[in-house]
Amino acid sequence: MRNVKLTELIKKMSLINKTPDIDADSIRITQPDINRPALQLTGFFDHFDSDRVQIIGYVEYAFLEILTEERKNNIYQQLLSSNIPCLIFCRDLEPEQSLIDIAYQYGVPILISKSSTSSFMAEVIRWLKVQLAPTITIHGVLVDVYGEGVLIMGESGIGKSEAALELIKRGHRLVTDDVVEIRKVSDETLIGTAPEITKHFIELRGIGIIDVKTLFGVESVKDTQSIDMVIKLEEWNKDKEYDRLGLEEEYTEFLGNKIVCHSIPIRPGRNLAIIVESAAVNYRQKKMGYNAAKELYNRVQKNFAKQNEED
Repeated sequence: MRNVKLTELIKKMSLINKTPDIDADSIRITQPDINRPALQLTGFFDHFDSDRVQIIGYVEYAFLEILTEERKNNIYQQLLSSNIPCLIFCRDLEPEQSLIDIAYQYGVPILISKSSTSSFMAEVIRWLKVQLAPTITIHGVLVDVYGEGVLIMGESGIGKSEAALELIKRGHRLVTDDVVEIRKVSDETLIGTAPEITKHFIELRGIGIIDVKTLFGVESVKDTQSIDMVIKLEEWNKDKEYDRLGLEEEYTEFLGNKIVCHSIPIRPGRNLAIIVESAAVNYRQKKMGYNAAKELYNRVQKNFAKQNEED
């Protein structure tokens, strides 16, 4: 099961730690969802998901203010003894000393955020969904072409890296070469990243490793990119039928998500960079409602109909 260190969340969200003596580095977050313990503050702990990050907003804070000290401490005992990963106060609200004492007793960090509750929750959920998303690693090259994430796949040595290098020279951006880490952040979205050790590097046979960021500048690289389409490079096979119109979309699947896929046959003299650019622009046109293949088909059908009328 994937997990995130609590210290990573503290750093990412710039949280203030009111319990610095508790080892936050050993605490792991395993759930991308979070919880505002409204019912729990009334004493109802049935079906309480204690694995989630717990958030106290202004409403919960105001409710705690009207409780007696005895009642309040009982609630704190129940909540913090449930093995929750942490308790975060939003809007710069200050936790009571009694809560901090109980937190030390059960080893639960108490944190403070200056952000409003709603915006903080949205950002934490978004970030945790990416960090905790199901992940696979595949062999390929991921490039940002006109804002579209193009995953170039194919057998080793077929020319993926060379195509990526030409795209970079044409002003597009490299995300990762050779190894692509794919995260499923939703049922519609896959995010591709580079392993930390190979980030910004490209391997070119006969030359070796080059640092794209150093050679072409920071505008030539990108850390993450959604994967919008796949291009599979393959050796030309004269006996194979290749799609020449594109009326029917082909798909490939990663982590249960379907991605548009094009198989491109490789022959000497074909400019792969221009082909990839054209595929990316054509994909954007289709998203905007224009399909060139269907437009041609409609024109042909109208021409046939016109000829039949004349006959």
